[in-house]
Amino acid sequence: MVKYDEHKQMDRVFHALSDTTRRSILRRIKEEEFTVSELAEPYDMSLAAVSKHLKVLEKAGLIERTKQGKIHWCGLVTEPLIEAELVLKSLSGRL
Repeated sequence: MVKYDEHKQMDRVFHALSDTTRRSILRRIKEEEFTVSELAEPYDMSLAAVSKHLKVLEKAGLIERTKQGKIHWCGLVTEPLIEAELVLKSLSGRL
């Protein structure tokens, strides 16, 4: 029996990936960690708006935030992406 919570977490991953800005953020932090302010720089939106995107990514388990004083660093967590890839492959029959 598959637990609902497992589906709920994968739903969060796919929801997070459904937005262009969030995918762009993930591409940027693929190689290195960035501060929230650094991540916000290229986007034409407020720091608060970028923070909301980061919260969605964090809730999906796709990023990890660490604090150094008042500075928040964001890094990529790849495990949910690997699980999402397996789900997609199973749907296409190429496992």
